Amino acid sequence: MIQYSLKCTEGHGFDSWFQSAAAFDKLRDAGMVACAVCGTTKVEKELMAPSLGRTRGDAGRGHAEEEGRGAERPRGPLSQPASPAEQALARLRKHVEQNSDYVGDRFVREARAIHAGEAPERPIHGEARAADARALIEEGVPIAPLPFTPRTKSN
Repeated sequence: MIQYSLKCTEGHGFDSWFQSAAAFDKLRDAGMVACAVCGTTKVEKELMAPSLGRTRGDAGRGHAEEEGRGAERPRGPLSQPASPAEQALARLRKHVEQNSDYVGDRFVREARAIHAGEAPERPIHGEARAADARALIEEGVPIAPLPFTPRTKSN
């Protein structure tokens, strides 16, 4: 496996793993490598330093210090949103979680009950199968998909 730092024609940078250099070329040429931010398939490899194995002498040095040498862009913890799109998504998630009730797999029943006036009106979020979500829309129940997985389901 090989990790490449990639950049699209719009200037967005991101990393991805490939089975080999030839696999990257084949996937890119087939239009199957897309920017993680804007979706364009006009993607090229960025100049990057090779990743070398650590020796015992390196054990005292921090990983961030090693990555900082020659890096074109700072790298933070994986749990922190890096791009403007990731930051916007994180803000949306926070807003939804703070301003609605998580009902889990009871979403379809709760949405119908609220729409019918059988349950108190309130914002909710949860999970539904695609067919059930389509049925709610056809019934006139106002719902919208969220672009993230609820925290209770994420790793």
